[in-house]
Amino acid sequence: MDKVRIGIVGLGTIAQTIHLPILSKLPDTEIVAACDVDLNKATSVAKKYGIPRCYNSYDEMLKKEEDIVAVDICAPTNLHRDIAMAVLESKRDVLVEKPLARTQGEAEEIVAAAKKNHRQVMVGMNNRFRPDSMILKGFIQEKALGDIFYAKAGWFRKLGMSNPWLTRKEQSGGGVVLDLGIVMFDLAFWMMGYPEVKEVNATNYSHHTKGVEDSSIMFMKMKNGSTLTIEASWSFESNQDFFYCDCFGTDGSGSLNPFRILKRMHGTLVNVAPASHETPQMLYRKSYENELKHWIGALRGLHAVISTGEESVHRMKIVDAIYRSARLGKAVAIK
Repeated sequence: MDKVRIGIVGLGTIAQTIHLPILSKLPDTEIVAACDVDLNKATSVAKKYGIPRCYNSYDEMLKKEEDIVAVDICAPTNLHRDIAMAVLESKRDVLVEKPLARTQGEAEEIVAAAKKNHRQVMVGMNNRFRPDSMILKGFIQEKALGDIFYAKAGWFRKLGMSNPWLTRKEQSGGGVVLDLGIVMFDLAFWMMGYPEVKEVNATNYSHHTKGVEDSSIMFMKMKNGSTLTIEASWSFESNQDFFYCDCFGTDGSGSLNPFRILKRMHGTLVNVAPASHETPQMLYRKSYENELKHWIGALRGLHAVISTGEESVHRMKIVDAIYRSARLGKAVAIK
């Protein structure tokens, strides 16, 4: 079997702890080039993972590595647009770590370039690929829980020092909304089956940051009558990081972390979720393994991409509305 030959741009925390360890072990994948603005870092990382060539310019990498078919973009968000556009114009596919861009406008430019060049854009929304997420989604799709009328999701995680650019709006595009909030919105919205959003009401807080929000509470009304609440924070006072997603239907409910699927049967509420002994850390790791295997499979033509650029444009449209609502202090209608 011919291996899919890829390049990777941006060798920070997510690349070194997740993408490279997983991609380097996939039997149908060959990482042929690594790129980072810090050439010393690129050289060190390339040596560690047996990557034959390294660069500090993605333009040079794209020009010299003619046999690369796709590029994995793990650079800071402010660089996503320019790198993705260059890759797409060179007739390669891309995987972009979330978020796709800083704004809806930047995301639209990337998607337009993909359409123009007949290329695929996948956005790294790894929580869709958690084993428990996929099981719950299957139950919802089969209408086992009835119609989903309410969902709530949240992620509370202390802000680490490994990615200081996250709090610099020019680089990140925003604060916790673009770091954690968009991930939870994408997961819950996917679970709900993408109902059309009617309006967004959001409140942002900046308790320990300047220029970007460190906590956000978001509420959305859908045109079909369903509702969604998202909460995300770097600053909630909590003993540990916490992630959850709960979906409530007319015939049952489902939850992630802890994993439960409750269905009323013969007048009794029964947990019908398959037994799982996987830790949150194992589920996190498997989500990325499944996501990256899926991307490589899509590059080989085995299936269509999940979490497309077009979907990400919609998510950025809602993110822009979240920031507008928080700024104005009132609900914002989605047109």
